[in-house]
Amino acid sequence: METIIAVGSGKGGVGKTTLAVNLAIAMARLGHKVGLLDADVYGPNVPLMLGISAQPKVLAENRIEPLEAHGVRVISVGFLNPGDKPLIWRGPMLHSIIRQFLGSVQWGELEYLVVDLPPGTGDVALSLIQTVPLTGAIVVSTPSDVSLQDARKAIEMFRQMKVDVVGMVENMSYFVCPHCHQQTDIFSRGGAQRTAAQFGVAYLGDVQLDPDIRKSGDMGNPAVLAGEDSPSAKSLYQFARKVIARVEEIKASAPESVIQIQ
Repeated sequence: METIIAVGSGKGGVGKTTLAVNLAIAMARLGHKVGLLDADVYGPNVPLMLGISAQPKVLAENRIEPLEAHGVRVISVGFLNPGDKPLIWRGPMLHSIIRQFLGSVQWGELEYLVVDLPPGTGDVALSLIQTVPLTGAIVVSTPSDVSLQDARKAIEMFRQMKVDVVGMVENMSYFVCPHCHQQTDIFSRGGAQRTAAQFGVAYLGDVQLDPDIRKSGDMGNPAVLAGEDSPSAKSLYQFARKVIARVEEIKASAPESVIQIQ
């Protein structure tokens, strides 16, 4: 059986794709069969973060074989439209590509499919929700009031569309100085946890603002590859474990939300 988890945010620039990529790899490192669908059609950064430049193979009956990186099966618009040329698509075309990625990709046997949504509450998120019953959605935010204001809109969108909210995660929550080892709350701190409590959703933890997380993503070697004991990966693995536990709670209470994709 397959569990489909959307990773969304109310606005861009909060590190949503970074968390989606590291979440998928951490789950795979924890022993699960994982797929990653890059549905952020306006900014498909997953190929860069995974260090992949190849194109997927087209199999018989127009089936698409996903690529694989770090134990995760991956498909992205970035594989089909490499380079700097933007995709200028309207709603129906976006709906079509999402349906193709879900229905035509030969994912094989998966336990988890992580879907990186574009930021906001637009066509792609709605198309995904209308195409496949999601097990749940994760909302990513920084601690700043501006980010949280948009994150609240994302929570309300998922709720209006009858999608369980797996929980909120606070990215860039704090910074640890490499010299004096003191913590600094650059973007404030604790806002996502307070918002999660206000909306009655689970809190999935804090992920630190760490230059190594950014560098590793830019180099195509996500931070979690360094292992659970790595300082830059520790909070990411804690996040992944909380997601797994929370998803199991949702599945236990609503097993009909889990579907099978060939």
